[in-house]
Amino acid sequence: MDLIERIDRWGAVAPEATAHISDRKTLTYGQLRRRSDALASYLTERFGDDRSPIAVLGHREPEMLIAFLGAVKSCRPYVPLDTALPQQRIDKILATSGAALVLTPEDVRQLPESQMRCPSRGLQGDGPFYVLFTSGSTGEPKGVIITLACLEHFVTWMLAEHRFTEFGEVFLNQAPFSFDLSVMDLYCGLATGGTLFSISRDLIANPKELYRALTSSGVTTWVSTPSFAQMCLVEEKFSETMLPRVRRFLFCGETLTPQTAGLLLKRFPRAEVWNTYGPTEATVATTSIRVDAEILKQYSALPVGRTMPGSEIAIVNGNREVLPVNQRGEIIIAGPNVSPGYLARPDLTADAFFQYRGQRAYRTGDLGRFRDNLLFFEGRIDDQIKLSGYRIELGDVEANLRAMATVRDAIVLPVIKDGAAQSLAAFVLLAARDETSHFNLSYRLRNQLSERLPAYMLPRKFIFLDAFPMTPNGKVDRASLAKSL
Repeated sequence: MDLIERIDRWGAVAPEATAHISDRKTLTYGQLRRRSDALASYLTERFGDDRSPIAVLGHREPEMLIAFLGAVKSCRPYVPLDTALPQQRIDKILATSGAALVLTPEDVRQLPESQMRCPSRGLQGDGPFYVLFTSGSTGEPKGVIITLACLEHFVTWMLAEHRFTEFGEVFLNQAPFSFDLSVMDLYCGLATGGTLFSISRDLIANPKELYRALTSSGVTTWVSTPSFAQMCLVEEKFSETMLPRVRRFLFCGETLTPQTAGLLLKRFPRAEVWNTYGPTEATVATTSIRVDAEILKQYSALPVGRTMPGSEIAIVNGNREVLPVNQRGEIIIAGPNVSPGYLARPDLTADAFFQYRGQRAYRTGDLGRFRDNLLFFEGRIDDQIKLSGYRIELGDVEANLRAMATVRDAIVLPVIKDGAAQSLAAFVLLAARDETSHFNLSYRLRNQLSERLPAYMLPRKFIFLDAFPMTPNGKVDRASLAKSL
């Protein structure tokens, strides 16, 4: 029984069980099965043998789940897009993906069920399941292909490690579906007959309503970025009293600090705290570790854990030679959870993916080392960073700044605090200077940039210079700029 069949089974044995809750809208497993079947039939009849991706544009609506499964049941991968993305970014992704159709929640609601028929299940293990677009260094987003086999390997590992209770779990969904962290709560939830409880951006923007929603959520499995949990911990009432059923906190997407983990263990003494690591190209996460009092006592920087069964992680030098224990190098990941590559970009695929010990492997560009049989993440080789859980290529932001008529050149750097990126700062050379104040210039640039990039990629600070400092070999001295922040 594959993952889709497993999800469909809940629609047969417990059709009234709740699969998803979002802004008081609910979706049952019976509805999910019937309506995704109907959509799959519609897509098959409309597009025939065309296996182009189906783009799904929305914001955590229940219909997005129907669209995801309907696309996959018709043997077409889906491309999740959040409405918070700027239209220009959406247009680029649609053009790159070659999507046959853009589905919105409204489109799915209008699809009749009367002509529903159960489509044949034709998706094989190596068939693309979804394509998730990440930040690209040239300003062009790149689509990571994740197959059914990749996803099943990840979900099987998660289910074995955490032994979720069937029909007994409520998973917090904090990340938008366009961010791969959401795959953890979405498919672990659906595979076990659990309920996905989505937190909309409106709730996140209103702390009082957010805490009220969390109190009534019944969440048992918390899945989020560490920064979201840290934000919640600012409220002293965020504790076991607010979430009495929570059994575990699962983190991925950015660095989990000992301070955040320690405070969670104090506020939620009966819950487990788990740290995980992995890029989008390796299906959400590849390592994990339970962080307890002993781990906090032993390590000042938390490890990201041990490798999932069936996969392998190695630390290599520039020649891809494996380094001894406790030496710092690039993290490479090999195994069935590794993506086959980037959609329609054989050049990027050839650069990042290769064969390692008989398995498909990916160069992460992350620095790390093994110590005490545990993996430690130690930053990036290139200019890619993690900010609030989102992976950002600094070159992507720079390319979009340079595309503006008023900008001659730009360098974007992270503002680091306590060893983690807190925000972005842009150093800008203007094409022409006028008497406009720096405040107004910053406001104008940020507004223009927001038409091109999502909010999490916008620099918080703009510094205007006449020239960049240079290193002896003629390159921009980024280290010197970083010292000025």
